[in-house]
Amino acid sequence: MPAYHHGNLRATLLAVAERSLRRHGADQISLRELAREAGVSHAAPRRHFADRQALLDALAETGFARLDKELRTALAAAGEEFEPRLHAIAAAYLRFATEDAALLELMFAGKHREGADRLVAAAAAPFGLMHDLIAQGQARGVLEPGDPQRVGVVLFATLQGIATLMNGKLVAPELLDGIVETAVEQFIRGSRRR
Repeated sequence: MPAYHHGNLRATLLAVAERSLRRHGADQISLRELAREAGVSHAAPRRHFADRQALLDALAETGFARLDKELRTALAAAGEEFEPRLHAIAAAYLRFATEDAALLELMFAGKHREGADRLVAAAAAPFGLMHDLIAQGQARGVLEPGDPQRVGVVLFATLQGIATLMNGKLVAPELLDGIVETAVEQFIRGSRRR
């Protein structure tokens, strides 16, 4: 990356941090190294991030915002019918979870830390979309009535399990689309109103 000269230092540092996260993992991210890669003084990042944890939290927060945007885009393109919307949100989530596995891991680890209220709030947007979609399926009589959160946990566990298998290289990447289709169909069949 070329050295930072002008513009938004915070955004530059987050972009450098995300690249480092993908290459080396969260444990290797340091403010000093990010400053070096961005071409600024080692003290410059402290103007935007009080410490390393503040940087990691900001990175996780931007990850939740990106996930929310990608899920909203997928839903908007899928139309109004429940089943295509469920396929779209599942595919978008799995694309994010497999392309940005290290970021997703950081996002989940960060939001469960004490005092991570901003991350909890940031996570509420994308996961609220999934909750609302389950409620839509129930309201339209496609899914059995009940607590949408319980049904949503089953869907999320299924998607996260697939992502774990893909990220662990236990399933070939080219099989992802077919697996998503099968998972969604089985989820709907198992959750269908009887």
